[in-house]
Amino acid sequence: MTPPRACGTARVALGRSPAEGRYLLGIDTSCDDTGVGIVRVQNGKPEVLANALWSQKVHRQYGGVMPEVASREHVERIDAILEDALSQAGIPLSTISAVAATRGPGLVGALLVGLTYGKGLAQGLGVSFYAMHHLEGHIQAAVSEHPDLPFPHLALVVSGGHTHLFKVNAPGQYELVGATRDDAAGEAFDKVARMLGLGYPGGPAISKAAERGDPAGVALPRPLLGQKGFDFSFSGLKTACMLAVKSGVNADDLAASFQSRVVESLVQTTKRAARALGLKHVVVSGGVAANQALRTAFKQSGLKSHFPPMHLNTDNGAMIALAAVKNVLAGDVGNDWEAEAEAYLPLAQVPH
Repeated sequence: MTPPRACGTARVALGRSPAEGRYLLGIDTSCDDTGVGIVRVQNGKPEVLANALWSQKVHRQYGGVMPEVASREHVERIDAILEDALSQAGIPLSTISAVAATRGPGLVGALLVGLTYGKGLAQGLGVSFYAMHHLEGHIQAAVSEHPDLPFPHLALVVSGGHTHLFKVNAPGQYELVGATRDDAAGEAFDKVARMLGLGYPGGPAISKAAERGDPAGVALPRPLLGQKGFDFSFSGLKTACMLAVKSGVNADDLAASFQSRVVESLVQTTKRAARALGLKHVVVSGGVAANQALRTAFKQSGLKSHFPPMHLNTDNGAMIALAAVKNVLAGDVGNDWEAEAEAYLPLAQVPH
């Protein structure tokens, strides 16, 4: 099905058509990163000209994201991030021919900052506005690097807030194949890192500690071993790590063993789904897709795996602009003025 769109009164897009200039500005404020990116489309192909990003460091003292603090940080930083993006691209604001912003899923207060800012910016410029889905942005960050990727293919989005596996039938048409039943993989990384006193964010910290440890050093369960479906679960693995910490195991060995189990779950479940659906290509995106152990495992999996460039793995504005490219090329005039921020916004439903 196509990504959920906002309902509301139809409105004619202001000013010039986005097809004339083809400079798309994307905004993402779904969590604790303030991102503004600029993409130029020429001959039907997107090129990222700028990807300005502010990662909020204030949350490190809490060991996780504080929603209200995140919203205030977005408000304080977004003007400067927009100026940074324009400077990177080397263009004036007047060159922008369309604006896209994330409407969900994410933290509602944080989403409202970028969504409202994007609408106001588009209104002021007299250009079209697109309200986009955060997960589609992650997927398109990888797909844009591989324009000849065949349909259908799989897309695994794995981050701090999401672990979802989709079958992508065509641009903008997704079927949910599997998802986490509890914690997202990135959330589990953060929580285990906190248990080990490694700091926040947990992904890079666990990865660094794992380099010094033995991936077979601590006996940990294999999540959903033997399941018939394609879901993920990391809560039990997190609990096993907590018990291991209390027993006094080596921290580096536990980090390596935990990372090994998460990578194994993500890769093996995706392989089984690909085999069941008769697919060979998989897009892997989201913050956890930056993990080198995961990238190596997918490259050795027998699947044809495709990743975004490293700077597009985490939440960013360029990926939201990339997600809107297909809308522009399809002739969508961008009338998403009534779109509202939604914390829980599905990209696709399980097919019946």
